Amino acid sequence: MGNEGNKGNVMTEQVLTVTLTKYIETRIFEDRPHIRGRRVPVATVAYTARTQNASVEQLMYDFTLSEEQVLAALLYYKEHAEEIDAQELAEIEAFNEMKRLHEQKRER
Repeated sequence: MGNEGNKGNVMTEQVLTVTLTKYIETRIFEDRPHIRGRRVPVATVAYTARTQNASVEQLMYDFTLSEEQVLAALLYYKEHAEEIDAQELAEIEAFNEMKRLHEQKRER
């Protein structure tokens, strides 16, 4: 008996698509993704999870978010990490430039 008995057991690959627009939006904060209806950037949730090794439960507590909101933020970050990291770097650079200009002004 060959492979004839396995013909009905062929596994097919299924792609799961999740729409996160219920939890994540980008229309404010200069297109920085954040929790819908809140002013909590996705980057803040993701960076806190990474740098503090925070659990989902801890992130829920720290940011007063639901489990779904935290998981959506983490998944969104995972899917858009390069873009979000570039946005955050640009924000940091803009802040540092404003700080430098302010300090120059004070020194005069």
